[in-house]
Amino acid sequence: MEPGTGADLTALVKVVARQRAEMERLRDLAATAAVLERAKGVLMAITGCSPDAAHEELQRRAKDGNRTLLEQCWLTLGALPPPMRQPSGAASPSAPGLPGAAGSWEPAPAGTVDMAEVLGHIGRDLVRVGSPQELAGCLLDHLAPEVRADAVMLYERLPEGGLGLIGHAGIDATLAAQWRYVPPLSEVSAVDALQAGEPRWLEDLPSDSTRYVLIGNPPERWPTRAWLPLPSGDTASVALGVLRRHDGPFVPRERKLLRAVARLCAGRLRVFDAPQERPDEDGTAQTVQAVLDALPGAAIVLTPLRSASGEVEDYRIEAATAEAVDVFGRAGRDMVGSHILESYPSVAGEPLWHGYLRALETGMPFDSEPFVYQDVSDGVPVTATYSVRAAPLGGGLLVTWLRHDPAERQEQRLADVQRLGNLGWATWNLTTQEVSWSAQAYAVLGRGPVREPLGLDELPDLALPEDAANLTHVIDELVREARSFDVPFRVETPQGVRHLRMVAEAVTEPDGTPVEVHGFVQDLTAQRSAELALVESERAMLLQRGVLQAERALAARLQHALLPLPSKPVRLAGLRVEVAYLPAQAGTHVGGDWFSAIELPDCDALFVVGDVAGHGIGAVATMAQLRFTAKGMVSTGSSLTGALARLNQLLLHSRDSQTTATMILARYDPDEQILAWAQAGHLPPLLMRGGEARYLDRPGGMLLGASAAPVYESAELSLEPGDRLLLYTDGLIERLGESLDEGFARLAEAVRVHGCGESGSLDALLSTMLSDERRDDVCVLDIRMPREEDAPDAGA
Repeated sequence: MEPGTGADLTALVKVVARQRAEMERLRDLAATAAVLERAKGVLMAITGCSPDAAHEELQRRAKDGNRTLLEQCWLTLGALPPPMRQPSGAASPSAPGLPGAAGSWEPAPAGTVDMAEVLGHIGRDLVRVGSPQELAGCLLDHLAPEVRADAVMLYERLPEGGLGLIGHAGIDATLAAQWRYVPPLSEVSAVDALQAGEPRWLEDLPSDSTRYVLIGNPPERWPTRAWLPLPSGDTASVALGVLRRHDGPFVPRERKLLRAVARLCAGRLRVFDAPQERPDEDGTAQTVQAVLDALPGAAIVLTPLRSASGEVEDYRIEAATAEAVDVFGRAGRDMVGSHILESYPSVAGEPLWHGYLRALETGMPFDSEPFVYQDVSDGVPVTATYSVRAAPLGGGLLVTWLRHDPAERQEQRLADVQRLGNLGWATWNLTTQEVSWSAQAYAVLGRGPVREPLGLDELPDLALPEDAANLTHVIDELVREARSFDVPFRVETPQGVRHLRMVAEAVTEPDGTPVEVHGFVQDLTAQRSAELALVESERAMLLQRGVLQAERALAARLQHALLPLPSKPVRLAGLRVEVAYLPAQAGTHVGGDWFSAIELPDCDALFVVGDVAGHGIGAVATMAQLRFTAKGMVSTGSSLTGALARLNQLLLHSRDSQTTATMILARYDPDEQILAWAQAGHLPPLLMRGGEARYLDRPGGMLLGASAAPVYESAELSLEPGDRLLLYTDGLIERLGESLDEGFARLAEAVRVHGCGESGSLDALLSTMLSDERRDDVCVLDIRMPREEDAPDAGA
């Protein structure tokens, strides 16, 4: 019954692979019986003994060799040496390893192998054969070179008489379909062979055509053929047919080989016929079936079939109710034992299959939506619509289903629309005063389904007082003037206030008099709650944005007051100094980047660039503290490294002890033209000299506020005419999605492009380096040593 549409090809491929693996496992479980039958067949073919005698012979050899019966069977199948060639007329001893085998084999014609070896090969291959169809293919593979066979057919005697084709190879599907059933007439050679219990050798086509009805279209396709009964106790129930295009008779060796092959195949067919019993030691399956026999409706119990890894590969039907009928018409116990994917392969990969898996994994029942299942039965398309429920039961599933007719499907669709839209319909007959509500209308209005539906004039009583007047007004206009309406209103329920919407229209007489009202009521509580939450969120965002903008404006004014920017380049201690400060364009906070460029009392120049971690007023306050403290300490004689050490202690003992900062302190001696500098975790300065740009090696120094006992070192740089030195903060080189090394390389290239000395433009450099939306502040000190021809006059 398992419905599903549009089979997932990938899932079906996996199903086929799992089924093959399961078949291999079952074959291995049946190996003992199969190998025993094969070994008996070999002895029967070689010695001509009966099945019972062959079995006794195998048991005797196993006992004599101190082996198990299975080991002896494998030994018999796997070690069939060719018999000793005897001179013509000489007695033939028993085959080696096969005591008791009497008679002699006929020498094989040139180009063929010995008969014992042929039988050994066939016996070993038959162990892996799993069906009569595979058996026919295996026989054709072996008999084609040995007896010039072109086709093989296997017929089985049917209980009602006649024969049924159970396997074939070498014939097309059309011919197989035409001869799938043979009536119980002796004029058919296969029937005659079974009735007589002897082979029928058809080697003269004109004569055979008068005696038998010959298979073939035309029969001349196979001039010679043989039909042999496969022995099975006192009677034979299966006939083996070998059809040949060769028009010569079967030679003695071919006849003897075919007789031996018939005996060899008889045991394998007995294995196919043996029922594969599944253990049910505790009688659970019988108990469950007994329970389902007493239940009404359609239900089955499924047991998952799992792989070695625990993955569900298929389901087996363990029990079924008497009223359970699938899409193919199978009912009740006829379905028991079948597998879902074997019977209904289009289920693979469909929502129904995944629903079964979820029910097993979560322990929660699965309810499917109505769906259409399509399949083909005996060439005729079958279609049905089902709703399925699967509930966990022990380690399996209890599956029930409902088959829908068109009217039920339409009603189900309407119910689905109401449930998904959270709305319910209602009608009011104004003439008869009859009122009808859908089940969902009761749920939306918060009324129990056992209560009577309300009339139109009673609906305003459900609304909150502030909404009742408007609802009363639109209902009056609808009833008197047939004016439709779409109005919102609220009702009080045990779960709280609900926001509802009602839409209604009137059906009128030809004169315009309303006689019936159709409408629906919809629950918009979730939507309205979301709208109110959105409005509140927008209000909070606007308030927060205003606070942030006010803070930014205050921080910006404070920053501009603390960092006045010169309008043009300045001269300090013989150096040309240009300053740039650009605030971030993304975000609403002001950063903590700063600079200082002043002339000290001893005519040296002090250059400082720093960056306080964070943004906002706190960062600006820390920046001001560090900026003025650094200037004061260096101006009063502190060394650069000593000043950094004291600034580090200042941050560590500040009110916000988590604040950190980076900094470069540089002091230029114009007499020696030496720039001494120290740094605390800051980016290295960039020197442009002679058309080449390089970053200075940084002396040791940890960022401020990170350690209680850092060590700061200093370095010196001798400036030459034409040199250009850049001190900068990280906002200059950082770019989203780019590494720091890439930023360093981009800055060096930009400086090379825009030159050195007085000719290079800082504005051009910044326009090259910065994107349209800066995410951080940028601070740059552009220090240049003028060339001698560019130096100002002494009186300037």
